[in-house]
Amino acid sequence: MNWIRRTFRPEQVRELILVLLIGLIFAFFSTQITGYFSPRIFNRITADVAIITVVAVGEVLVLLTRNYDLSVGSIVGVSAYITGTLLTRNQSMPPLQAVAIAVALGALMGLINGALVSYGKVPSIIVTFGTLAIYRSVLVEISNAKTVVTSQLPQWLLDLPGANLMTVGGFDLRPMVLMALIIVVLFQLIITYLPWGRQLHAIGSSPEAARIGGLPAQKIVLVAYIVCGALAGLAGFMYLVRFGNITVVAAQGMEMQVVAAAVVGGVSTNGGTGTMIGALLGAFMINLLQQSLLRWLQISEFWIDALLGALILLAVLVDHIIMDKLRTIWARSALQVTDPASEIKESSHVA
Repeated sequence: MNWIRRTFRPEQVRELILVLLIGLIFAFFSTQITGYFSPRIFNRITADVAIITVVAVGEVLVLLTRNYDLSVGSIVGVSAYITGTLLTRNQSMPPLQAVAIAVALGALMGLINGALVSYGKVPSIIVTFGTLAIYRSVLVEISNAKTVVTSQLPQWLLDLPGANLMTVGGFDLRPMVLMALIIVVLFQLIITYLPWGRQLHAIGSSPEAARIGGLPAQKIVLVAYIVCGALAGLAGFMYLVRFGNITVVAAQGMEMQVVAAAVVGGVSTNGGTGTMIGALLGAFMINLLQQSLLRWLQISEFWIDALLGALILLAVLVDHIIMDKLRTIWARSALQVTDPASEIKESSHVA
């Protein structure tokens, strides 16, 4: 037991449980659905998960500070629509410029959210619930009920979803999936090793202690919202690549999937705790479960939303009951002075 406590953190235990649950989902539905684990289905699931994961990474940054961003779905939709519209009008636009436009749009909307929360002192859930509706309304107004259609987009964008970096046994590694994985690894390193990442944890764990310690909490929270918005803007470009046809309801309701992915992945709603790896696993498990249930039972999309709500509630209960207990056990173990005799006894027992 001591070896387990020394080797793993409570968050890693949560992630191992998620991996086990994903394996159980695969095992169960492979016996219920013919051709369940086919390359085509796997490629489709990973393409959807990549978009949700990129947005979830930004959401984790905000959640770590004990705040929320419920407007990410609208940010994705606005970024996808405006970028798509600009591409239809200028098909010679370089790909990097299109990505930069989407990211800048998202960062701007994130800046508005962050300024209202950090400097306006308005609760984040109120701010982002309001901007969720405002950004979507802006999209409705600027669209004039027009749709971005695939036939008007440049050829390089139409070719991107089918681009393949590597194939192993029929399973493809697509550029968007690789991008999502890089973002997960990059931001996991940032929140683990860089001062800014540790400051996010500090603010979420104890805002008052962070203030007394002299941390510039307002600026840190503002930057978290800007980065969250920028990642949602990048996901907007990925959404455009994935679906092509963009309407005013693009990515509507995505905020539910993103929050569910983060919370199920072990990010605490009370701030200060969470990993990008957990958010990735949460996004993959939720999407896998959604796709499996739709194919198995042909259930309504409304029940899928109910499932997401149930998973969020279950994850919060698990975090408060089980994970808090684990953290207490780990903390007590760290404070205990190890008895050398017991160490020798334990080592000889393991040997």
